[in-house]
Amino acid sequence: MFKLSFYIIWSFILFLLSLILFFFSLILLNMNFMIFLDWEILMINSCSLMMTFIIDWMSMIFSSCVFMISSMVLMYSEVYMENDKYKIRFLYLILLFILSMFMMIMSPNLMSILIGWDGLGLVSYCLVIYFQNFKSYNAGMLTILMNRIGDVGILLSISWMLNFGNWHYIYYMMIWENWMIYFILLLVLAGFTKSAQIPFSSWLPAAMAAPTPVSSLVHSSTLVTAGVYLLIRFNNLFNNFNCTLLVFLSLMTMFMSGIGANFEYDLKKIIALSTLSQLGLMMSILLLKFPILAFFHLLTHAFFKALLFLCAGMIIHNMNNSQDIRHMGNLINQMPFTISCFVISSLSLCGIPFLSGFYSKDLILEMYLFDGFNFFFFFFLHLSVGLTVMYSFRLIYYSLNMFMNGYVIQSYYENKIMNFSMLILLFLSVFFGSMLMWLIFINMEFIFLSFNLKMLSIFFIILGMFIGYSNYLYKNNLNFKFIYFMFFFSFMWFLPNMSTYMIYSKNYFISNQLVLIMDMGWCENIFSKMIFNIISMFNNIIQYFENNNFKLFMFSFFFIILMMLI
Repeated sequence: MFKLSFYIIWSFILFLLSLILFFFSLILLNMNFMIFLDWEILMINSCSLMMTFIIDWMSMIFSSCVFMISSMVLMYSEVYMENDKYKIRFLYLILLFILSMFMMIMSPNLMSILIGWDGLGLVSYCLVIYFQNFKSYNAGMLTILMNRIGDVGILLSISWMLNFGNWHYIYYMMIWENWMIYFILLLVLAGFTKSAQIPFSSWLPAAMAAPTPVSSLVHSSTLVTAGVYLLIRFNNLFNNFNCTLLVFLSLMTMFMSGIGANFEYDLKKIIALSTLSQLGLMMSILLLKFPILAFFHLLTHAFFKALLFLCAGMIIHNMNNSQDIRHMGNLINQMPFTISCFVISSLSLCGIPFLSGFYSKDLILEMYLFDGFNFFFFFFLHLSVGLTVMYSFRLIYYSLNMFMNGYVIQSYYENKIMNFSMLILLFLSVFFGSMLMWLIFINMEFIFLSFNLKMLSIFFIILGMFIGYSNYLYKNNLNFKFIYFMFFFSFMWFLPNMSTYMIYSKNYFISNQLVLIMDMGWCENIFSKMIFNIISMFNNIIQYFENNNFKLFMFSFFFIILMMLI
């Protein structure tokens, strides 16, 4: 008899909520209107503190996607976490994360956004350190400290918005003053830290220390896209702002993660770097004043990346918790459904026609070509797209490798509950892009390109396939120069070291010297050891007199007689 658990019950509830919200988003999109709900909590002079909710097609459809992915992840976790000692705590943390994400999505008010924003940071920290070991603790500390920088940006922007007398972003979208640039930079700081753009990229691969369902929900489709979603809501502020430097940073993030994933052998880190690459793509097209395209890619990317992580979790389980892709072999015969889902989601990530990722990715590439941006942006974007295909096909070739590279005695299995959750996400990874394209772009702009430019993205995809296959066949030449080259790219241009050791190393050295010289040197000798030495000296004198009583008496006797004779 099938036993219902809290995981299955909450999965069913979230699935129903997802369908209801998607239905409401279609109604709001068709009727082209939005609903505001304001609750005034406090009034200080002319500045009102309000809890605000916005109900429009964008918030509804994003919430629907979050609930759908959460539902499938909870169903998957019913089996994945079945032997975990703190299984119910994991469920509560996931539900708290979903609540925080929903609060962030539905808030058009910086004060109410902060509730969900801080909740995301705190709960994600708890999920990263879920496995209690030093690696998880270090990853969690890096994650929360990096995200606190963005939280500071939100807090400072809240204080800066006292200039308006209100924290609604709707009321000041068309206002432009010279001092608005500070407000924009604070928001960009918050968005860049949450979405892990350069120079804040190091926390996302480190956060892969969390359980795989957490990586699927939090670090691929919801938390990391919160920064992009925040800037989508504030997109009108960028109309009078030159975003060239920010676009450059986004493209460099995409390029860095793409080339780093080709030198990586950790399965989850490869998928994390691919997430980082797609976040750079979303952020770049958003900062080029195309927010709907960024939102479209955000939604399509969420489903196939969540599916990719769920498949990776099943593979890791069957490989005795080994995440090294070099141990993957003969998996297509042992886990045909999982590897099929894995390959289809990887192809959707590449932008293969006519999967879900193709509709958003190809549209972004064509908009880059059509809108007249400079050659630098054009070159790095298409190079990064080629790198995406390279590491995806490298991963596919390792998974389809027919040689047995695992342990001699090893059992493989596929669970029906896990397969069902992957099947739903597989359906959305294939069909959601085309369906959403017909829904969102009612009045689509006309894109006119020559045949050569139209085929350029397909050419880079095919080129990436061949180079990825050659990268799989190529055995690394481990001479000294190649090792340095490989380390530089696989360690994300040494950003993790810059984010941790290089920041505090000089201060640590100075403080260590001060401790040796002052606390353990002069201060120790002058204050603590000096008193101890004086007391010890007096004790030694007294003890000397006590231990030499006969000698002292004889000396005193002769001294007294001598004095009498004199």
